[in-house]
Amino acid sequence: MKNDRFMIIFFLLMCSFSAAKAVEYIPVTTTNTCLLLKVNEKNRLEQAYFGTSVKDINEMMSVDTKTFSSYSTFGTDHVFEAALRAIQSDGNTSVELGYVASSVKQIDDNIVQTTIELKDEYYDLFVTIHYRAYRREDILEQWVEIRNGQKKSVRLTDFASSDLSFDASEYYVSHFHGDWANEMNISEQKLTEGIKIVDSKLGVRTHQFTHPSFLLSLNGPLAENAGETIGGTLAWPGNFRFCFEVDNYNRLRVISGANPYASEYTLEKGEVFKTPAFLFAYSREGAGTITRNFHRWARTYGIKNGNGERSVLLNNWEATYFDFDEVKLTKIIDDAARMGFELFLLDDGWFGRKYPRNSDNAGLGDWQTNTSKLPGGIPYLIDECRKRNIKFGIWIEPEMVNPKSELYEKHPDWVISQPHRERTLLRNQLILDLSNPQVQEFVFNTVDNLLQENPGIEYVKWDCNRYVFNSGSPYLPADKQTHLFFDYTRRLMEIMEKIGAKYPNVTFMACSGGGGRIDYGSMQYFDEYWISDNNDPLQRIITQWGAQYFFPTIGLASHVSASPNHISGRSMSLKCRFDIAMAAKLGMDLQPSQMTEKEYEFSKNAIRTYKEIRRTILTGDLYRILSPYRNNRTVYMYVDADRDEAIVFNFMVRKEVYPNPPTIVLQGLQPEKRYLLTEINKNPDSRSRFDKYEGRVFSGEYLMTAGLNFTLYNEMESLVFKLSAQ
Repeated sequence: MKNDRFMIIFFLLMCSFSAAKAVEYIPVTTTNTCLLLKVNEKNRLEQAYFGTSVKDINEMMSVDTKTFSSYSTFGTDHVFEAALRAIQSDGNTSVELGYVASSVKQIDDNIVQTTIELKDEYYDLFVTIHYRAYRREDILEQWVEIRNGQKKSVRLTDFASSDLSFDASEYYVSHFHGDWANEMNISEQKLTEGIKIVDSKLGVRTHQFTHPSFLLSLNGPLAENAGETIGGTLAWPGNFRFCFEVDNYNRLRVISGANPYASEYTLEKGEVFKTPAFLFAYSREGAGTITRNFHRWARTYGIKNGNGERSVLLNNWEATYFDFDEVKLTKIIDDAARMGFELFLLDDGWFGRKYPRNSDNAGLGDWQTNTSKLPGGIPYLIDECRKRNIKFGIWIEPEMVNPKSELYEKHPDWVISQPHRERTLLRNQLILDLSNPQVQEFVFNTVDNLLQENPGIEYVKWDCNRYVFNSGSPYLPADKQTHLFFDYTRRLMEIMEKIGAKYPNVTFMACSGGGGRIDYGSMQYFDEYWISDNNDPLQRIITQWGAQYFFPTIGLASHVSASPNHISGRSMSLKCRFDIAMAAKLGMDLQPSQMTEKEYEFSKNAIRTYKEIRRTILTGDLYRILSPYRNNRTVYMYVDADRDEAIVFNFMVRKEVYPNPPTIVLQGLQPEKRYLLTEINKNPDSRSRFDKYEGRVFSGEYLMTAGLNFTLYNEMESLVFKLSAQ
């Protein structure tokens, strides 16, 4: 009997031990980065580690380290911000997610996708977290799918894409802010106990004031070439929200995703809610590595035709605005061809019959050619371009409508608006309601018909010039009005995808007034982006500096414009205007007919030079050397993949009465290679400041150790030089 009793007790103990769930680890890794997830004894998913990869991942799993909730929910024991909050079909306001399963799929030789399935421990609410690891580029992508398996609807009130935690002594966040003509300024703050929110509630053109990107530095302020740094950006042109919360133990949680503001989402039985993708990267070498990783990733995965050719274009906008006809445009096309441009872009003002588009207060929505201005229509202009062996491009704004238009007369119910409220205009226009299938069809057909009827159009500038007021939909039912921000964005991306699939060889620029739609949700359908309407070189230095932290130079359109500048009123030399535009994807609004003979020759030579070096600028690695925020001079450079060519840009952003030139220590070169130094875009009317280096050869080691030292004196004086491996 004693033995039997002992065996029973032993059996019960063994059952008890086996019931305790074994800990399970799920690694998500790139070449240099590891996100290690853990399923604990209570079947909860946790973040065990995020940082540099180690060769033997088993060593990390062998030590019990501090962990954090991996996808936090509003539940029974959570007192801080949550990634997911839902109201169950019976009114229960909590969610408790337990681990179900995980799987790993090799997409190709570079991409590995990890899928983690979770389920509420009582309700049929299913959450699937997806990770894609881009191994060579050291980029991670995360999104979440939430499925309602209950018989009745579930209301989602928070629905983040990502939930990351950190434990460091200090945290500094750098984010981007501004407004029209003053985009992508960088602001850095130290995070202390409490919450900092960076978000947008604009609905459309959502990036005008803030941008869905951030840089987080641990244990000290952001640095270019040193320190633990995390870069994150949301692939979503809609409202976004980043929540940085430091708790009472000095731990940081970063929740990223679409903004839940005014966007409670009712999930019907069987319906799946998919969050936008959050892209993020980790570096121990500061922000420079984050930038180069994102640029390499973007050229392959993030931007349309990311390694293809880009055309140097001439735009008529600043020359004519709405005041043009066939004679004027033909002259501009002729001038463009003679100067060496590869594409002519016809901007706003070419359409509208009953209400001609002669200013921004009429015609928007009526996409028929104004034959009073253009009796030969678009085909005539395409033919004139073909005669001169250049391409033709055109401007559109298909999501918008002027009240003074035939479209609005026929369909006043097609615009975003609230009942019983005044319709508020911005730039004299309203926004079409893309939650309405008829409107979706109209917007698609606007672009499709234009391209079908004019097969010679090779470039489309897709603009968007206002954000949402009166956020209501005449189409959506009363209980789904809070779906509008999501429905608009999703339907817009579907239209973009459909157009891109039908016209893969047409180049598309995401314009959005400047900076309003620069994200990797949109950019997969666009070849270029227009970061600002302000072409003033001093402002462009700041704007392009900010944009390039996450977005590649090959898509960054930058134009030479008139002087005095039409927005800032500031006068700048033609050389400086060309130098800053050539630091990106070159275009021009300044017209050749407005130039002196000297200016004409300088411009023609600059365009010829740009064509010779643009591959290095557009696809080379970017190295930031001197920041315009901390120095009177700013310097940055591009280095090609073989380290055979580099282009170095220098701009004097603040005049120095008594110059004390900094030493320019170059980066990214091959130490053992020897490089010939040559100034480009020389000013023919003044002596070069680069004379002591002109035509000389130095080793990469010397240039990256001893560096170069030369004076720039005047505000917005610029100097560009090329390094050629010998």
